[in-house]
Amino acid sequence: MTKILNIAGFVVGLLALVVQFALTIPASMEAGRSLVGSVFHYFSYFTILTNVLVVLVHLAAFSGVPRFFTQAWVRAGVAVSILLVGIVYWQLLSGIWQPEGLFLVCDVALHYVAPVLYLIWWLVAGTDGSLSWRHLPLWLAYPLLYVTYVLVRAPIAGEVPYYFLDARLNGWPSVLFYLAAILVTFAFLGRIAMLADRLIASGKPSRANASV
Repeated sequence: MTKILNIAGFVVGLLALVVQFALTIPASMEAGRSLVGSVFHYFSYFTILTNVLVVLVHLAAFSGVPRFFTQAWVRAGVAVSILLVGIVYWQLLSGIWQPEGLFLVCDVALHYVAPVLYLIWWLVAGTDGSLSWRHLPLWLAYPLLYVTYVLVRAPIAGEVPYYFLDARLNGWPSVLFYLAAILVTFAFLGRIAMLADRLIASGKPSRANASV
């Protein structure tokens, strides 16, 4: 079961990322961006970056590389991040974005299917009871670094990937409000991940008992 979930998550995530890339780059260049600018635009989305991390965790789970992504705290941090992707998209973005055709397929795969597959796999096979509060700052570093990059890039690129991060459109008070809400939600989900990790690990038989 865990192997099937792992392979399914890897295949769905990788295919969705590749197809989305193939669709986005030509559309972005038609909108006036250069090839390099279009690639940066594609990788400016938290959804894309987090799904790349999901694929790397799945890859590491069955191949052992990259070894960094075999660590329990990294797997959990990716679980929190991809859950946040689904929640933010559902709450803030799904109502203003109406994709069609392959864009719709990729949209569903990256925001719903890949996250669900990963979360189920993580709950079944990715927990070991080792998570604690010391991991929360490490997890929070990811969205904080992402937001810092987006806000620093904004005046250079003249755009932001998400409307709620656009200070020119909404003003800084609104941007800071959304950032605070997202970070608080992320921290809350991190705490839930710790509790789930502890609960699931407590229900697993120890190696000593399993060998009896």
